Amino acid sequence: MEDSSNAHHAPRPKPIPPYLVNGHSPLHPMATIERDHEERKSAMAAIQRSMGPRKEPLDLAELENPLAFRSSPQSKPNGSPEQKRDLPKQYVEVEDQDIEDIEMRIASRDGPDEAPPTPPATSRSISPFTSNPTVDFDGLSWPSTGTLDRLRERDSPEEAEARLKKLAGAVRTMLECIGEDPDREGLHGTPERYAKAMMFFTKGYEENLRDIVNNAVFHEDHDELVIVKDIEVYSLCEHHLVPFTGKMHIGYIPSRRVIGLSKLARIAEMFSRRLQVQERLTKQVALALSEVLKPQGVAVVMESTHMCMVMRGVQKSGSVTTTSCMLGAMRARAKTREEFLSLLNRR
Repeated sequence: MEDSSNAHHAPRPKPIPPYLVNGHSPLHPMATIERDHEERKSAMAAIQRSMGPRKEPLDLAELENPLAFRSSPQSKPNGSPEQKRDLPKQYVEVEDQDIEDIEMRIASRDGPDEAPPTPPATSRSISPFTSNPTVDFDGLSWPSTGTLDRLRERDSPEEAEARLKKLAGAVRTMLECIGEDPDREGLHGTPERYAKAMMFFTKGYEENLRDIVNNAVFHEDHDELVIVKDIEVYSLCEHHLVPFTGKMHIGYIPSRRVIGLSKLARIAEMFSRRLQVQERLTKQVALALSEVLKPQGVAVVMESTHMCMVMRGVQKSGSVTTTSCMLGAMRARAKTREEFLSLLNRR
C-alpha cells in the first residue's frame, strides 16, 4: 500500500514547451533578429501591396475560386524560385543534427551577435508575408511619383499655381456634373477654395520623414514603455474621398534611443494627410517609427469613424473601426502587449 501511495503522489514530469518540441529554440539570439527583420519586411510588403500603382480591385470570380487564378498560364511553374519567394514562410523544418551547422553558418556570415535573448514567441504568430526594402526617407512617396513633384513645387510658385488652377477647373466640372451653376453667387469662388482645401487635406504628400524627425532623436537609458495616447487624426478615404476621423495611440520600447514626443504626433499627421485606408495608415506609422529608432518594439492602435460608412452606403452611425500594428517585442511577448493595451484602458 505504501508503494502504491508513493507512486500515486510522485511528482509528474513537466511537459516539454511547445517551442522546444523540434529542438529549435527561439531563445537563440539569431531567432530574435530574424523575427524582427521579418516583421519589418512584412509591414513594408503589406503597404506596398495595398498601394501598387497598377493594382486593380479583386475580381469576384477570383475571390470565389482563388486557386484557379493561381494556376493560370501566366503564373510561374510551381518549382520556380520566384514563386517560392512569394509563398508564405511560416516555419522551416530542420533535423536536430543540422542545428549546429545552421548556427555556425549564420555566425560566420553575420559576425558576432550581441542581441539579448528574448522570451519565446507566444500566441501571436510571426506574419508569414515577406518582401522588400526599408523606408524611403526622401519623401515616403508611395505610390506615385507625383508626391515628389509636389515637394519640389515649394520652390516653384508658378508650377504650384498651375496645379491649383488645374484642380479648381476639375472642381468646377464636378459642380456642373451634379447639376449646379458654378457662376451663381453662393458658388462663386468655391472651386478655388475647395482646391486650396484639398491641397491642405493632402499636405502629407509634401512632407517626408527626415524633415519631420529633424534630429529629434536622443540617447537615453530607458527600456520601458513610452506611450502617447489620443492623437487626433483626420484623413481622407481613398475609395470615396470622404473623411474618416479618430484617435491614434502610439507606444514603443526604446533601445537606448528616444524621440521627441511631439514627433510621434507629427508622424501620424504626415501619413494621415494623404489618401488613405486605416489599415495602411496604422502600419505606416509603426514602420516609420521602427525604422527611425530601431526600438525593441512598436505598437500602434487606431480607432476611427468613417464617413463613407456613415453618410452613404450602409449608413451606420456610431460604428468605430479599430486597427493595430505590433512589431518586435510587442508582437512576440504577450505580457508586453497586454501592458500596452491595459495602459490604454482598451484591454
